[in-house]
Amino acid sequence: MRASLQTSLQSCYTYIPQVLGLRYIDYLFLGDYVDRGQHSLETMTLLLALKVEHPHNVHLIRGNHEAADINALFGFRIECIERMGERDGIWAWHRINRLFNWLPLAALIEKKIICMHGGIGRSINHVEQIENIQRPITMEAGSIILMDLLWSDPTENDSVEGLRPNARGPGLVTFGPDRVMEFCNNNDLQLIVRAHECVMDGFERFAQGHLITLFSATNYCGTANNAGAILVLGRDLVVVPKLIHPLPPALSSPENSPERMEDTWMQELNANRPPTPTRGRPQTANDRGSLAWI
Repeated sequence: MRASLQTSLQSCYTYIPQVLGLRYIDYLFLGDYVDRGQHSLETMTLLLALKVEHPHNVHLIRGNHEAADINALFGFRIECIERMGERDGIWAWHRINRLFNWLPLAALIEKKIICMHGGIGRSINHVEQIENIQRPITMEAGSIILMDLLWSDPTENDSVEGLRPNARGPGLVTFGPDRVMEFCNNNDLQLIVRAHECVMDGFERFAQGHLITLFSATNYCGTANNAGAILVLGRDLVVVPKLIHPLPPALSSPENSPERMEDTWMQELNANRPPTPTRGRPQTANDRGSLAWI
């Protein structure tokens, strides 16, 4: 079974670049590659392998879980130890977190669309503020700009303006549509794309369409039953969302099966960590040189 799986993964890795069109399409990922789900190691291994193989077409920016103090608490460290043993697991966890410190915090597409994990919060008024942050970036730096980029969220809807306390924790904020419009006007931008929140339809517009929240994982943590989405940008920067619908529930496995044991392990982890808040409700019925790192 292990040999068959290895063969399947090798075939899959050979086939993925052809399916994704990696020789002529750029892919940008918005962070949170670890903690949320039971295959963080596979996710990071695949993303890094694709980045090595296609360095000009695969782009990764940093999320709030790409930080050792966070992913030590919310699952990634435990997963490394469970899967690789304590010595090798801790070694891998440290090495991957060292890599996270070098990830960019944002990306600028054609100087018109800025992409980040969290948001602009209270402190970010100009793109240059992000450009001036030197890498490697450790969370111990603790700057307000860093916290806003990785942790802030839009307010509940377009009618809630200004800055408000964020339910995620003390010192964190939500920002209203007025902040979005001000930031876009100050920087001659047409759109902010961010992640960080589970949205039921995979994407959600805010600030009259000048901000989009994007969430690509379906059925978040096995409980949300949300759709995922990706955004496709053409050369004219027209944004087209593509939805990814969750798979139907799997048939139940025997109590002692590896799948059931893995599910139990994830349930224990999820019980001890706060979930990403679900935003919204279910509905009824680039050129290679155009991506600038910040």
